[in-house]
Amino acid sequence: MAYLIGIDVGSSSVKASVLDANTGACVGTAFAPKEEQRINSPQAGYAEQDPQMWYDNARIAVREAMTAARITGEAIKAIGISYQMHGLVCVDKDQKVLRPAIIWCDSRAVSYGEAAFDAIGGDKCLSHLLNSPGNFTAMKLSWVKENEPELYAKIDKIMLPGDWLSMKLTGEAQTTASGLSEGMFWDFKNDRVCDFLLEHSGFSPDLIPDIVPTFSVQSVLTKAAADDFGLAAGTPVSYRAGDQPNNALSLNVLNPGEIAATAGTSGVVYGVTDQVSYDPQSRVNTFAHVNHTTEAPRLGILLCINGTGCFNSWMKRTIGVSSYEEMNALAESAPIGSDGLSALPFGNGAERVLCNQNLGASFSGLDFNRHSQAHLCRALQEGIVFSFQYGIELMKPLGLDISKIRAGKANMFLSDIFCQTLSGVSGAGIDLYETDGSLGAARGAGVGAGIYGSLSEAFASLTKVANVAPKDGPYQEAYARWKEALQQKLS
Repeated sequence: MAYLIGIDVGSSSVKASVLDANTGACVGTAFAPKEEQRINSPQAGYAEQDPQMWYDNARIAVREAMTAARITGEAIKAIGISYQMHGLVCVDKDQKVLRPAIIWCDSRAVSYGEAAFDAIGGDKCLSHLLNSPGNFTAMKLSWVKENEPELYAKIDKIMLPGDWLSMKLTGEAQTTASGLSEGMFWDFKNDRVCDFLLEHSGFSPDLIPDIVPTFSVQSVLTKAAADDFGLAAGTPVSYRAGDQPNNALSLNVLNPGEIAATAGTSGVVYGVTDQVSYDPQSRVNTFAHVNHTTEAPRLGILLCINGTGCFNSWMKRTIGVSSYEEMNALAESAPIGSDGLSALPFGNGAERVLCNQNLGASFSGLDFNRHSQAHLCRALQEGIVFSFQYGIELMKPLGLDISKIRAGKANMFLSDIFCQTLSGVSGAGIDLYETDGSLGAARGAGVGAGIYGSLSEAFASLTKVANVAPKDGPYQEAYARWKEALQQKLS
């Protein structure tokens, strides 16, 4: 029997799942910690995490998942890693972390991205990077270079969170072209690390780790890491990808026109195209998908809303309900449109879809005599869906015609109200699957290690568990009112 394990490093927790490579069944899964991982914010707009926390929680999750699967480490034939995108981890020549990781929702580098865009030139940035440098990993490094020069001088390699975890497991500092594209280090026109971005920022090319294929035996587990995780030394790490490309992979979204969505800590709509396209304002972003090659381009266009799950968990704590199921039941008791109450879900840092503005979350139209907990819960879910629709409308000019959305039956997609509202306002059907990022990473590892002969074989066992068809209702009216509230905040 061959088993595969996928590790999904999120900002809230680390999840591990064991996949039976022969049947495609998940035989064990676990996550750690049981409470959310701490995000430190030493100043407004900052968001940092200690990478060692990811490693420690990955170790716990992997051991618990294997216990649930009733297997030993020798049965695991390959490891795949999914990770929170756009983060920055800096290590010295001894592979020691020099500072806390600056993670995806940190806003400190916005001004550095704007300055780079102006200095390099918008046309050059967009035609080569397919984005503005924005608030991505490269610009976070620019912030470190300017504000922590003594620390910057000690940096040997910079990595994305998944690159760092792989290095801790294997001792090898490596990255991928897909990962570099999400950090704004990849030149799509020349199919290499972006020389002009490095030159503009004063970065040495030596800071970039070795580049390995997304699906390949990239490196193997050291004895020390194997002992920590209860695995066998020499087990290959054979896949890594950012969480949103990996989420698309987990849903078998690999070809032009296919769409994936997720609504965990952040909310994402991710569509695949074979056209080199970009939004001139970088409100939605284009990256190399996991199966992208120069000969057969596969680009992922990504809409991200930073604080979907954060907003949901904040509401749960604030109104004092016991579970998300109770919140969903409350939401169902309020009418479509929440009796005129609109929620803007932008309370987790600068939003790319809003040109890197940090609006904060807010409610509009609140009436103390009419609105209850039920209206708050429904308005929250509608507000998140309407932010998705706002971004979907920006994706359409890039060649994505969204008629069907695939999503894992998890997080906010467990809510009937959420699914019905998204289907109703977008006009798209929603297919739901029992899968997640850790299982996608496990399947990716099977492809990279050659256990599966192709991606098609890896996903032959993936089955749809539910479908949501668009229903009539005043969704467009509620969405129009929501957009009006947004425009008032933006003006």
